[in-house]
Amino acid sequence: MDLSAFRDVAIDIAREAGKTALDYFKRPLVFDTKANVNDIVTEGDKATEVVIVDQISQHFPEHYIHGEEGGGQGADIAAAEYHWYVDPIDGTTNYAHRLHYWCTSIALTTPDRQPLVGVLYAPVMNELYVAVKGQGATLNGQPIQVAARTDLSECIVVSGFPYDRKTNPDNNQAEWSAFAPQVRGLRRLGSAALDMGHIAAGRTDGYWERSLNPWDTLAGMLLVTEAGGNVTDYAGEPDPQNKPQGRYLASNGHVHQQMVDVLTSVRKYW
Repeated sequence: MDLSAFRDVAIDIAREAGKTALDYFKRPLVFDTKANVNDIVTEGDKATEVVIVDQISQHFPEHYIHGEEGGGQGADIAAAEYHWYVDPIDGTTNYAHRLHYWCTSIALTTPDRQPLVGVLYAPVMNELYVAVKGQGATLNGQPIQVAARTDLSECIVVSGFPYDRKTNPDNNQAEWSAFAPQVRGLRRLGSAALDMGHIAAGRTDGYWERSLNPWDTLAGMLLVTEAGGNVTDYAGEPDPQNKPQGRYLASNGHVHQQMVDVLTSVRKYW
């Protein structure tokens, strides 16, 4: 299986999608809410997904496409050998508020959600992250690796809060409070995909969050693992993308067990 053709097409599509997203980013904001006031979708999300899905469908009509905004499309889901997971704008709240921390995320996977190719493109910052299974990870064409930090006290870790945080007691506040005294820095940046990309690039050391969807995470997961890191659920078990609660823990690998220990110290809902 030669993944290079898939990689090259995904890169081209991500760059084209980035142009569309950036065009809408510069326009007056038009958005709708989904589950609640915190969960929004913009015109840019919808238009960018159309670009991505159209291009994948043209190049790979025999593949199945999972899109955040448009649902499932393409070939028969049971017969498709390859699946694409598309998040046209990961970090929509940032995007809607004109903050620069957002990206397009595209992943190619097996039918059981094992990532094979992952591409993130952050057009405002002009950063292109690419990973291919077994071939490493790059940022703007240069190889990247996770950081070598081994003690959680030396690390910057990142997290996020679920859309239902006002009504659901499983809202990450206990986990956030548990990490705060243990780390050098604690950040909430607003894009799961880029949060994982930053771990792959050695900029940060760990990330955890719940209620994530596969299109939020699959490209970032591959970036982290191909850069030498680790991705599990909160308990340290593999394949969080196939577990219903969507709890992800990503790290440089060196501090992974330390992060598991912090999370399990406040374990209540999982």
